[in-house]
Amino acid sequence: MEKAASPRASDIAYDKIRQFVLSGRAEPGQQLTEEQLARISGVSRTPVREAVRRLENELLIVRSDSKRLFVADWSADDIDEMFVLRGMLEGHAASRAARNITGRQIEELGRISDLLDAAVRSSPPDVAAFLAQNRNFHEVILEAARSPRLSAMLPMLVEQPVVRRTAAQYKTDELLQSAREHRELIAAFVARDSHWARAVMTSHIRRAFHVFSSTAKRHKEQRQAND
Repeated sequence: MEKAASPRASDIAYDKIRQFVLSGRAEPGQQLTEEQLARISGVSRTPVREAVRRLENELLIVRSDSKRLFVADWSADDIDEMFVLRGMLEGHAASRAARNITGRQIEELGRISDLLDAAVRSSPPDVAAFLAQNRNFHEVILEAARSPRLSAMLPMLVEQPVVRRTAAQYKTDELLQSAREHRELIAAFVARDSHWARAVMTSHIRRAFHVFSSTAKRHKEQRQAND
């Protein structure tokens, strides 16, 4: 039996640095150094540089004119564009999924939706579990869309830290509304109605945008008041 190939050092660095950024442990605008990232990932600086290039392509890390590295801190226009693009792509994915989804995939979405409901109804709501199951839900839809192009383009937007920060700011009633929207998506898939699925998904993403925007504005005002 052939021995499975060990992960490359650059892949290890990429996964660990990416998780560091997405987990919220790194603040928007925070400066990063290769030495710090090497410590976080447990590899040398050479594979860290390759990992950083990949993360720059994903817009998770940005490089200043002086070549210093920072955690991305997007403007209001950046955030608006991200959500517009995500709404367009995820709406298209939902539309395709309504035409192509299998019975097994619909059952899987129902199982995940039950877990989402349980996470929301915990006291307090289990946001970490909600995030994990929300990701699983959208991954099933993307799989059902049967589009290699969407599979290549969407993860970059869906995994942006704005997604994590948005969910973390939801109040309980907003989490419940999100869970209801997941149920309505399942109903659209059962009906094989691509227009309904697209409309629900687009509305779902736009509501997330407004939650994030209002929260980001509030945090910015708080930071300015503390300076």
